[in-house]
Amino acid sequence: MTGLGAVYRRELASWLATPLAYVFVVIFLVLSGAFTFWLGGFYERGQADLAPFFNFHPWLYLFLVPAIAMRLWAEERRSGSIELLLTLPVSPGAAVLAKFLAAWTFVACALALTFPVWLTVAYLGDPDHGAIVTGYVGSLLMAGAFLAIGSCLSATTRSQVIAFILTVVVCFLFLLAGFPLVLDLFRGWAPAGLVEAVASLGFLTHFQALSRGVLDLRNVVYFATTIAVWLYATTLVLERGRSE
Repeated sequence: MTGLGAVYRRELASWLATPLAYVFVVIFLVLSGAFTFWLGGFYERGQADLAPFFNFHPWLYLFLVPAIAMRLWAEERRSGSIELLLTLPVSPGAAVLAKFLAAWTFVACALALTFPVWLTVAYLGDPDHGAIVTGYVGSLLMAGAFLAIGSCLSATTRSQVIAFILTVVVCFLFLLAGFPLVLDLFRGWAPAGLVEAVASLGFLTHFQALSRGVLDLRNVVYFATTIAVWLYATTLVLERGRSE
Protein backbone atom coordinates (compact mmCIF):
# COMPACT_ATOMS: atom_id res chain seq x y z
CA MET A 1 0.00 0.00 0.00
CA THR A 2 3.03 2.26 -0.43
CA GLY A 3 2.07 5.66 -1.82
CA LEU A 4 -1.67 5.18 -1.33
CA GLY A 5 -2.12 8.48 0.50
CA ALA A 6 -0.20 10.48 -2.11
CA VAL A 7 -2.20 9.04 -5.02
CA TYR A 8 -5.45 9.52 -3.12
CA ARG A 9 -4.74 13.21 -2.52
CA ARG A 10 -3.66 13.68 -6.14
CA GLU A 11 -6.81 12.05 -7.48
CA LEU A 12 -9.15 13.87 -5.12
CA ALA A 13 -7.58 17.20 -6.05
CA SER A 14 -7.98 16.37 -9.74
CA TRP A 15 -11.66 15.64 -9.18
CA LEU A 16 -12.20 19.01 -7.54
CA ALA A 17 -10.44 20.72 -10.46
CA THR A 18 -12.51 19.21 -13.26
CA PRO A 19 -15.87 20.58 -14.48
CA LEU A 20 -17.20 17.02 -14.73
CA ALA A 21 -17.28 16.84 -10.95
CA TYR A 22 -19.54 19.84 -10.57
CA VAL A 23 -21.73 18.75 -13.46
CA PHE A 24 -22.19 15.39 -11.73
CA VAL A 25 -23.11 17.02 -8.42
CA VAL A 26 -25.64 19.37 -9.99
CA ILE A 27 -27.27 16.63 -12.09
CA PHE A 28 -27.40 14.23 -9.14
CA LEU A 29 -28.97 16.78 -6.80
CA VAL A 30 -31.49 18.02 -9.35
CA LEU A 31 -32.57 14.55 -10.47
CA SER A 32 -32.72 13.11 -6.95
CA GLY A 33 -34.91 16.03 -5.88
CA ALA A 34 -37.15 15.78 -8.94
CA PHE A 35 -37.58 12.03 -8.59
CA THR A 36 -38.27 12.27 -4.87
CA PHE A 37 -40.84 15.06 -4.86
CA TRP A 38 -42.55 14.58 -8.21
CA LEU A 39 -42.18 11.02 -9.48
CA GLY A 40 -41.93 9.57 -5.97
CA GLY A 41 -44.91 11.50 -4.63
CA PHE A 42 -43.06 12.52 -1.47
CA TYR A 43 -45.81 14.79 -0.15
CA GLU A 44 -48.75 12.78 -1.47
CA ARG A 45 -47.66 9.63 0.39
CA GLY A 46 -48.13 11.29 3.76
CA GLN A 47 -45.43 9.13 5.36
CA ALA A 48 -42.39 10.38 7.25
CA ASP A 49 -39.71 8.35 5.52
CA LEU A 50 -37.27 8.65 2.61
CA ALA A 51 -38.43 5.64 0.61
CA PRO A 52 -39.16 7.77 -2.50
CA PHE A 53 -35.69 9.28 -2.19
CA PHE A 54 -33.77 6.02 -1.99
CA ASN A 55 -35.91 4.08 -4.48
CA PHE A 56 -34.47 6.00 -7.41
CA HIS A 57 -30.81 5.86 -6.37
CA PRO A 58 -30.01 2.62 -8.25
CA TRP A 59 -31.23 4.13 -11.51
CA LEU A 60 -29.45 7.42 -10.93
CA TYR A 61 -26.21 5.60 -10.19
CA LEU A 62 -26.67 3.39 -13.25
CA PHE A 63 -25.77 6.31 -15.51
CA LEU A 64 -24.04 8.85 -13.29
CA VAL A 65 -21.51 6.59 -11.56
CA PRO A 66 -20.21 5.07 -14.84
CA ALA A 67 -19.66 8.64 -16.03
CA ILE A 68 -17.26 9.04 -13.10
CA ALA A 69 -15.68 5.59 -13.32
CA MET A 70 -14.98 5.79 -17.07
CA ARG A 71 -12.10 8.19 -16.59
CA LEU A 72 -10.39 6.35 -13.73
CA TRP A 73 -8.06 4.34 -15.97
CA ALA A 74 -9.17 4.86 -19.58
CA GLU A 75 -7.87 8.42 -19.55
CA GLU A 76 -4.59 7.27 -17.98
CA ARG A 77 -4.20 4.66 -20.73
CA ARG A 78 -5.09 7.09 -23.51
CA SER A 79 -2.67 9.78 -22.37
CA GLY A 80 0.08 7.30 -21.52
CA SER A 81 0.34 8.56 -17.94
CA ILE A 82 -0.46 5.07 -16.65
CA GLU A 83 3.08 3.97 -17.47
CA LEU A 84 4.45 6.87 -15.44
CA LEU A 85 2.12 6.13 -12.55
CA LEU A 86 3.05 2.46 -12.41
CA THR A 87 6.80 3.22 -12.54
CA LEU A 88 6.53 5.31 -9.40
CA PRO A 89 7.09 3.65 -5.99
CA VAL A 90 3.38 2.81 -5.84
CA SER A 91 2.13 -0.75 -6.05
CA PRO A 92 -0.68 -1.39 -8.57
CA GLY A 93 -2.98 -2.42 -5.73
CA ALA A 94 -2.35 0.83 -3.87
CA ALA A 95 -2.93 2.88 -7.02
CA VAL A 96 -6.21 1.07 -7.73
CA LEU A 97 -7.44 1.50 -4.16
CA ALA A 98 -6.38 5.15 -3.98
CA LYS A 99 -8.12 6.12 -7.23
CA PHE A 100 -11.23 4.22 -6.18
CA LEU A 101 -11.33 5.83 -2.73
CA ALA A 102 -10.90 9.30 -4.23
CA ALA A 103 -13.83 8.78 -6.60
CA TRP A 104 -15.90 7.19 -3.82
CA THR A 105 -15.17 10.13 -1.53
CA PHE A 106 -16.43 12.47 -4.22
CA VAL A 107 -19.64 10.45 -4.61
CA ALA A 108 -20.05 10.46 -0.82
CA CYS A 109 -19.79 14.26 -0.81
CA ALA A 110 -22.47 14.49 -3.51
CA LEU A 111 -24.69 12.15 -1.49
CA ALA A 112 -24.10 14.19 1.68
CA LEU A 113 -25.35 17.32 -0.10
CA THR A 114 -28.82 15.76 -0.23
CA PHE A 115 -29.21 16.41 3.52
CA PRO A 116 -32.00 18.99 2.92
CA VAL A 117 -34.28 16.08 2.00
CA TRP A 118 -33.56 14.54 5.39
CA LEU A 119 -34.24 17.89 7.10
CA THR A 120 -37.50 18.18 5.18
CA VAL A 121 -38.86 14.85 6.32
CA ALA A 122 -37.69 15.55 9.88
CA TYR A 123 -39.57 18.87 9.83
CA LEU A 124 -42.77 17.38 8.42
CA GLY A 125 -42.95 14.31 10.62
CA ASP A 126 -41.18 12.02 13.06
CA PRO A 127 -39.09 9.66 10.89
CA ASP A 128 -36.94 6.74 11.99
CA HIS A 129 -33.53 8.40 11.74
CA GLY A 130 -31.76 5.08 12.19
CA ALA A 131 -33.47 3.73 9.08
CA ILE A 132 -32.47 6.85 7.15
CA VAL A 133 -28.83 6.45 8.18
CA THR A 134 -28.97 2.80 7.08
CA GLY A 135 -30.43 3.90 3.75
CA TYR A 136 -27.56 6.33 3.21
CA VAL A 137 -25.05 3.61 4.09
CA GLY A 138 -26.69 1.25 1.60
CA SER A 139 -26.72 3.92 -1.09
CA LEU A 140 -23.04 4.65 -0.59
CA LEU A 141 -22.14 0.96 -0.65
CA MET A 142 -24.06 0.42 -3.87
CA ALA A 143 -22.35 3.43 -5.44
CA GLY A 144 -19.03 1.92 -4.39
CA ALA A 145 -19.92 -1.37 -6.08
CA PHE A 146 -20.79 0.49 -9.29
CA LEU A 147 -17.51 2.38 -9.08
CA ALA A 148 -15.49 -0.80 -8.57
CA ILE A 149 -17.09 -2.38 -11.64
CA GLY A 150 -16.42 0.77 -13.64
CA SER A 151 -12.82 0.88 -12.44
CA CYS A 152 -12.15 -2.62 -13.74
CA LEU A 153 -13.81 -2.02 -17.10
CA SER A 154 -12.10 1.35 -17.46
CA ALA A 155 -8.74 -0.39 -17.05
CA THR A 156 -9.47 -2.62 -20.05
CA THR A 157 -9.75 0.14 -22.65
CA ARG A 158 -8.35 3.48 -23.76
CA SER A 159 -11.78 4.85 -24.68
CA GLN A 160 -13.89 6.50 -21.99
CA VAL A 161 -17.00 6.04 -24.13
CA ILE A 162 -16.46 2.28 -24.36
CA ALA A 163 -15.73 2.12 -20.63
CA PHE A 164 -18.97 4.01 -19.94
CA ILE A 165 -21.10 1.73 -22.11
CA LEU A 166 -19.57 -1.47 -20.72
CA THR A 167 -20.06 -0.27 -17.15
CA VAL A 168 -23.71 0.66 -17.75
CA VAL A 169 -24.42 -2.76 -19.30
CA VAL A 170 -22.70 -4.77 -16.56
CA CYS A 171 -24.25 -2.71 -13.76
CA PHE A 172 -27.66 -3.04 -15.39
CA LEU A 173 -27.28 -6.82 -15.39
CA PHE A 174 -26.33 -6.77 -11.71
CA LEU A 175 -29.34 -4.61 -10.91
CA LEU A 176 -31.75 -6.99 -12.62
CA ALA A 177 -30.05 -10.23 -11.54
CA GLY A 178 -32.80 -11.01 -9.05
CA PHE A 179 -35.68 -10.27 -11.45
CA PRO A 180 -37.66 -12.92 -13.39
CA LEU A 181 -36.50 -11.33 -16.65
CA VAL A 182 -32.98 -12.59 -15.93
CA LEU A 183 -33.79 -15.67 -13.87
CA ASP A 184 -36.04 -17.09 -16.60
CA LEU A 185 -32.95 -17.35 -18.80
CA PHE A 186 -31.50 -19.87 -16.34
CA ARG A 187 -34.54 -21.72 -15.03
CA GLY A 188 -34.99 -23.80 -18.16
CA TRP A 189 -31.60 -25.51 -18.03
CA ALA A 190 -29.63 -24.52 -14.92
CA PRO A 191 -29.86 -26.31 -11.55
CA ALA A 192 -31.78 -24.62 -8.77
CA GLY A 193 -28.57 -23.79 -6.91
CA LEU A 194 -27.22 -21.78 -9.84
CA VAL A 195 -30.53 -19.92 -10.22
CA GLU A 196 -30.46 -18.99 -6.54
CA ALA A 197 -26.84 -17.88 -6.85
CA VAL A 198 -27.72 -15.60 -9.77
CA ALA A 199 -30.69 -14.21 -7.83
CA SER A 200 -28.44 -13.43 -4.85
CA LEU A 201 -26.24 -11.22 -7.04
CA GLY A 202 -28.97 -8.63 -7.59
CA PHE A 203 -27.99 -5.19 -6.33
CA LEU A 204 -31.61 -4.15 -5.89
CA THR A 205 -32.38 -7.04 -3.55
CA HIS A 206 -29.58 -6.11 -1.17
CA PHE A 207 -30.06 -2.36 -1.46
CA GLN A 208 -33.81 -2.39 -0.88
CA ALA A 209 -33.33 -4.15 2.44
CA LEU A 210 -30.85 -1.47 3.56
CA SER A 211 -33.01 1.37 2.24
CA ARG A 212 -35.87 0.13 4.44
CA GLY A 213 -33.63 0.35 7.50
CA VAL A 214 -32.82 -3.36 7.79
CA LEU A 215 -29.11 -3.41 8.66
CA ASP A 216 -28.41 -7.01 7.72
CA LEU A 217 -24.71 -7.84 7.84
CA ARG A 218 -25.12 -10.12 4.81
CA ASN A 219 -26.05 -7.16 2.62
CA VAL A 220 -23.08 -5.13 3.84
CA VAL A 221 -20.73 -8.07 3.26
CA TYR A 222 -22.18 -8.58 -0.21
CA PHE A 223 -21.39 -5.02 -1.32
CA ALA A 224 -18.00 -5.06 0.40
CA THR A 225 -17.12 -8.34 -1.30
CA THR A 226 -18.28 -7.05 -4.68
CA ILE A 227 -16.08 -3.98 -4.30
CA ALA A 228 -13.07 -6.06 -3.25
CA VAL A 229 -13.46 -8.57 -6.10
CA TRP A 230 -13.74 -5.94 -8.81
CA LEU A 231 -10.86 -3.89 -7.42
CA TYR A 232 -8.73 -7.03 -7.34
CA ALA A 233 -9.72 -7.69 -10.95
CA THR A 234 -8.66 -4.15 -11.80
CA THR A 235 -5.25 -4.82 -10.27
CA LEU A 236 -4.88 -8.01 -12.30
CA VAL A 237 -5.78 -6.16 -15.51
CA LEU A 238 -3.19 -3.46 -14.82
CA GLU A 239 -0.47 -5.93 -13.88
CA ARG A 240 -1.13 -7.95 -17.02
CA GLY A 241 -0.96 -4.82 -19.15
CA ARG A 242 2.32 -3.80 -17.53
CA SER A 243 3.88 -7.20 -18.19
CA GLU A 244 2.94 -7.18 -21.88
